[in-house]
Amino acid sequence: MTSRFFTQGDSSSESSSSDGEELYSDPEAEAKSEDESEEESEEEEEGSESSDDDDKTGVNKFLRDQESSEESEDEDKVTVVKSAKDKRLEELEGVVKLIDNARKINDWSSISTEFDKLNRQVVKLAEKEKLPKIYVKTISELEDFMNETIAMQKVTTKKLNATNARGLNAMKQKIKRNNRDYAGEIDKYRADKDEYMMEEEEEEVQPVEKTKKPKIQYTDGIDVGDDEGFATVGRGGKALQYTAESILKHLRSIIESRGKKNTDRAEQIRIMERLLEVATTPYQTIRVLLTLISTRFDLTTSTSTNYMSQEQWKMAEHEYSKLLGMLEDNRNMVVVEQAEEWEDDEKPPQPATGEILKIPGSIVSIAERLDDELTRSLQHIDPHTGEYIERLSDEQALYSNILRGLIYIEDLQKNDKLETPQDGANRMVMRRLEHIYFKPSQVVTILEETAWKSIPSQLDSKITPRDGPKDIATLVQLLSTYLFIHSTDIIRARAYLCQVYYFALHDQYYRARDMLLMSHMQETISNFNINTQILFNRTLVQVGLCAFRANLVYESQNTLQDICGSGRQKELLAQGVMIQRYSQVTPEQEKLERQRQLPFHMHINLELLECVYLTCSMLLEVPLLAQTGSSPDIKKRVISKTYRRLLEFHERQIFTGPPENTRDHVMQASRALAAGEWKKAADYINSIKIWDLMADSDKIKQMLSEQIQEEGLRTYLFTYAPFYDTLSVATLASVFDLTERKVAAIVSKMIAHEELAAALDQVNSAIIFRKGVELSRLQSLALTLSDKASGLIEANERTLEQRTQGTANAFERQGGQGGRGGRGGRGGRGGQRGDRGGSRARGGQQFGGGALGGAIKA
Repeated sequence: MTSRFFTQGDSSSESSSSDGEELYSDPEAEAKSEDESEEESEEEEEGSESSDDDDKTGVNKFLRDQESSEESEDEDKVTVVKSAKDKRLEELEGVVKLIDNARKINDWSSISTEFDKLNRQVVKLAEKEKLPKIYVKTISELEDFMNETIAMQKVTTKKLNATNARGLNAMKQKIKRNNRDYAGEIDKYRADKDEYMMEEEEEEVQPVEKTKKPKIQYTDGIDVGDDEGFATVGRGGKALQYTAESILKHLRSIIESRGKKNTDRAEQIRIMERLLEVATTPYQTIRVLLTLISTRFDLTTSTSTNYMSQEQWKMAEHEYSKLLGMLEDNRNMVVVEQAEEWEDDEKPPQPATGEILKIPGSIVSIAERLDDELTRSLQHIDPHTGEYIERLSDEQALYSNILRGLIYIEDLQKNDKLETPQDGANRMVMRRLEHIYFKPSQVVTILEETAWKSIPSQLDSKITPRDGPKDIATLVQLLSTYLFIHSTDIIRARAYLCQVYYFALHDQYYRARDMLLMSHMQETISNFNINTQILFNRTLVQVGLCAFRANLVYESQNTLQDICGSGRQKELLAQGVMIQRYSQVTPEQEKLERQRQLPFHMHINLELLECVYLTCSMLLEVPLLAQTGSSPDIKKRVISKTYRRLLEFHERQIFTGPPENTRDHVMQASRALAAGEWKKAADYINSIKIWDLMADSDKIKQMLSEQIQEEGLRTYLFTYAPFYDTLSVATLASVFDLTERKVAAIVSKMIAHEELAAALDQVNSAIIFRKGVELSRLQSLALTLSDKASGLIEANERTLEQRTQGTANAFERQGGQGGRGGRGGRGGRGGQRGDRGGSRARGGQQFGGGALGGAIKA
């Protein structure tokens, strides 16, 4: 009992350890473990049979059950016992037959799958016997068939489908890599195929001792890993030794494991850092750096934070800078995207004198990924903490590397043999422009100076020379002009918007407005992607704020109307996600929306934006309300529905306390302005603290006070004009604290625009009001009813036209040609009355158009 208990425990521990080994085993180890498991399973089956016999006691020992009867029937059959070698050869031949069948139907996906299975089985056979000749024949024929297929695809119009094309590309790499190891055998087979296959294979059976390899080895002479003598153990329990000769092999194994499950990327990064230390040639260093940076980016996908940590980002940025320095020092090596990968891991490439070695990679993509990861981390970090400020300081190093990468791309374009595409330079220039367009010129000046200091003095840019103009507006114009010339579609549109944004930010309103209008982008912006639409909205808002600073109230309100009037400023400017109660937004859409959010340092102050919009609306709406209230014959016009709604809500309140926020200040100022108390209104507006965030806040407040004085005068004249015959200009000047000349100018402008029925007596310095026909209350209501009735008729006509659109003869009966509305209807040619003999047209009485036709005829 005791021994049986312990044997069970040992078996379970062995099974658990074998499960752990399966996760990290390579094909060779898997093959060996399969052999061992087969032999162990046979032993267990024998043991279980004997134990079953032992369990039968008493009468059961002498009774024959169904199984024993079946076994007795099978005793007469001949049992063929096959060796393990024969079994493996049969399995190999079965896989070869499947590959041949797939070749007949040109199924490269199946060929790729079976080829992997074939190689795993050959590994088992090659350990104990010679290489099977059928395997050499198969891989040789596969290579020939692959070359024929590739040549056929170049000349034929019938292409492979997507699945087979992927399988063919995969097999191209596999066969090239696999057949290199068996080149000698393949040459022998191709020299004389029949004689090669007829040769007898010598079988040498050698006893194989099964020894379990330890997982961890203690090595004394290897200085890898810790100082205590431990070493990093790879596949098969062998200690990994990092030498200059094995760098390319390690890199290939790391590249092939990318994207696979259970891949320890942190361990791969540690290995490559070790490889970087032992690299001796520039080629090895460049290859290790390219792979190391890519692996650091892959580390982001496995983390829960969904953005790159600051430590990993800084290391990747430092390695990118080191990579650029290495490429600048070794001009005979270039990193380009269209280069072919070097296949020979044993022998590094040796470029001839004057020859340029192309290494596959992308300098532009690495810079873009560094920029995206920095932006993503700034999106997730709380902007009101010191961590955000610390993270934002990394932008200087990133900008320097973007500038350095741009100079490297320019150098590649100078060499015509490389045929460097223009797209790379466009993307780098766009990234550089996106880092400076929204910043004040003082900040950009510091950014540029620091970046040029960190770059070696022998490097210079053709687009923006080191000794070029120091004016930031000129820099923005140079970058934008370069993209206008060399880029198309989205990049060109974004460059244009960045330039308009910069001009608007620096108070060049008319230049920004003219560029925006000449581009006609407001008509086509819906065809661009969402990020470009967000940039357009930001540019539009910045132009509106620039108009406000230039004392252009009407232009500012008109520009900000589309963004601020919608009530979705946060969403349209990508400064927050609007979570609505009954929204149909899916989690994927919400995730994409959050990814598009801008970092906090790029935000436009929404409270300031709302304050500017409401203030401009007040200065336009209050005089308009006074004008329509005193003259009922004037058609009512609404400038800002948002402002009207807020004003109506404020007037419905029974009790209004002192203003607490921006809206309260503007609403209280609106009521004071409508009552003619311009000083009180100016105090309310100037007491808003948000104005301090604008440059030259005192100048802005002075400008607002003058605007309130003028609009207060206009409101007073509109409100009280019916009660005056004449009014002294001097009186108005003293009430509104304006000069008489200014009052006369405002009144003259109102008279010229036919807003005020009056005449200006310049001799007596007075305003003489003309009294029109005084309408009674009944007459005013009658005019209102007439307007509504005419509006109803127009609405009915529009509805009728929409319903009968495309049916020109909708009201025409058979036998008549009447137009719309029956006989002689409006716009018709008159219907025929039929025969003079009194016969009526078919179809009975002709259609008269109903109530609408009667109203038209009347």
